[in-house]
Amino acid sequence: MKLKITALALACGLYSAASAQDVNTISQAEVTRIVSTLSADDMQGRASFTPGIEKAAKFIQAEFQRIGLQPLPGEQSYLQNFSVYRITPDEKEAKLNGKKINPESMFAITEKEEVEWKHKGKQKVVTIGENDDFRTVMRDLNSSTEDVLVLVHPKHQEIFSRYQHYMGRGSVKQQLGENSSKVFILTDQLQAKKYKLEVENKVEQLQLTNVGGMIEGKRKDEFVVFSGHYDHIGIQPAIDGDSIANGADDDAAGTTAMMLLADYYKKQQQPERTILFVAFTAEEMGGFGSKYFSEQLNPDQIVAMFNIEMVGKPSKFGPNSAYLTGFERSDLGPLMQKRLEGTTYSIHPDPYPEQNLFYRSDNATLARLGVPAHTISSVQIDQDKTYHTVHDEISQLNMEHLTNMIRAIALASEGVVNGEDTPTRVDKTQVR
Repeated sequence: MKLKITALALACGLYSAASAQDVNTISQAEVTRIVSTLSADDMQGRASFTPGIEKAAKFIQAEFQRIGLQPLPGEQSYLQNFSVYRITPDEKEAKLNGKKINPESMFAITEKEEVEWKHKGKQKVVTIGENDDFRTVMRDLNSSTEDVLVLVHPKHQEIFSRYQHYMGRGSVKQQLGENSSKVFILTDQLQAKKYKLEVENKVEQLQLTNVGGMIEGKRKDEFVVFSGHYDHIGIQPAIDGDSIANGADDDAAGTTAMMLLADYYKKQQQPERTILFVAFTAEEMGGFGSKYFSEQLNPDQIVAMFNIEMVGKPSKFGPNSAYLTGFERSDLGPLMQKRLEGTTYSIHPDPYPEQNLFYRSDNATLARLGVPAHTISSVQIDQDKTYHTVHDEISQLNMEHLTNMIRAIALASEGVVNGEDTPTRVDKTQVR
């Protein structure tokens, strides 16, 4: 009996050593190569609809081909292309109670190419009076499904102008004309006995691209997703001659982690579950990439999503540690913690609930569909000074930490990938 126990212990020890050796194949040199390429100046900040993001997509595609991934289910290549619409304000004019309105005193929130209203009682009229709170009314309007004409008292000119400037930059939508329209007029007339208005928008159909690959598992229709968004905010106003927002931590670091995990898992035996690796586009514009991706699969077949964002800097919990957003919404976090017991790595609940991080990354779309979809991060977001600035550069990253984060995720995800761990589903009724 003693001999058997010793042999068993030895076998376990050898298995642990082998696992440690496996994750150590994720090298700092390779991590540095990929994250440096993605955050280089020649990627121009990887803004959507720019040559920079197209260059980044080609690089990720080439890496997936080198690794030997298959295309995502239903796709013929690594590029998952889809269309969106960019809506830019063009012409607007209005008359209110017989008085012509200056176009500079108007703006619209709409997904339609043209809005043409005449006073026939079809549009609701809302007034933001002198003593009303502009932002409170705006929040209520955002949830309204009706077409609304909004009359704004001149006292609110400053905040009106800020909204007008923001809307003047245009917006991107997946579909045209699905939702209601709101037209705002800055005026001292607080009744609309008679009105006529017309708003015209320039509409362009544009292409966006996710980059994804797959390792087919023994259970072909049970999916585990590893993801990161590869877009960023592009060219910004120059600071000390630097205008490129390189997005090294946000989110070249997370995309690099996803790519290294693809390389790591491809070198292992065939996984029990199918693994999908996705670089999402347009996260910074509203998560269009993850939304499209989620529509191509049955969410009930997605066992878990490990979304990775901003893991290039040490967390408040110390070296080799990260946190999981929405930790309490499923038991994926505890399952990861259990897998990391006895290692130098650790995963913690999100220490920044006031930042609402669970809803601010690409995990949110699948979480709303019930998938245990969470984001792994280590950035100290309440203190980080480079977020969405031209200073988010490779020099700000801790390469040893980033490498160890990727190794930690490899170990922590092993139980889900090999079919031993199945996290509880997210309660869709509790996700807004």
